[in-house]
Amino acid sequence: MASFLLIHGAWHGGWCFDRLRAVLEARGHVVAAPTLPGMGDDDTDIAAVTLDGWAQFVVAQARALPGPVILVAHSRGGIVASMAAERDPEAFAALVYLAAFLLPAGVTMISARDAMPRNNAFETGLSASARGAALALTPEAAIAAFYNDCTAQDQDANAARIVPEPIAPLNTALAVTDARFGSVPRHYIECTLDEAIPLVQQRAMLEALPCASVTTLESGHSPFLSMPDRLADVLETIMQRTGA
Repeated sequence: MASFLLIHGAWHGGWCFDRLRAVLEARGHVVAAPTLPGMGDDDTDIAAVTLDGWAQFVVAQARALPGPVILVAHSRGGIVASMAAERDPEAFAALVYLAAFLLPAGVTMISARDAMPRNNAFETGLSASARGAALALTPEAAIAAFYNDCTAQDQDANAARIVPEPIAPLNTALAVTDARFGSVPRHYIECTLDEAIPLVQQRAMLEALPCASVTTLESGHSPFLSMPDRLADVLETIMQRTGA
């Protein structure tokens, strides 16, 4: 068995993994799904949130778990996972990018987003929040981008819980190296029906930074909601590949 550390994406919290967490725990795994500081579960000033601070938080979470630890990062969580691995590569047995931003050194998530085709419905759902330190997103835009293959009940319930996303981490260039981040085995789970990070963009990132394995899910951006059992199967297969 392994410890799975699940790191959520933008506008979300650890709550988005509740369904997947229950499946993995029922199979005997240790699972942690924390909410990153500044994302609604604590008193952190959203203007004080940094990518490095998030990376430090993730390392501390990993070090508190029984090893080996498999870090599973969703969407924006990918840049957090990469920086955490750079900070402490020995804390992780593997990195799993779940429809996530897998970016090379020197690239910001904002610049990666700007290289993608514009989604007008998503863009119009964005607005400044927290005196310009964060981006708010309308529930309607969240449903279209994140939950397109989920049930109507799941769409409404999850869109109602999203919170403003700090801007500073999105504008921070990744400072990762082959010697540290690159030493941790990485795996990718691509989602073919993704409306947030289109499949062509996922595959472009994979071409730039190849992974030890790539698994394809016929899923939208949030398979932890739409197919948690299938996603758990994939994570267990990756666990077996790592020898955990």
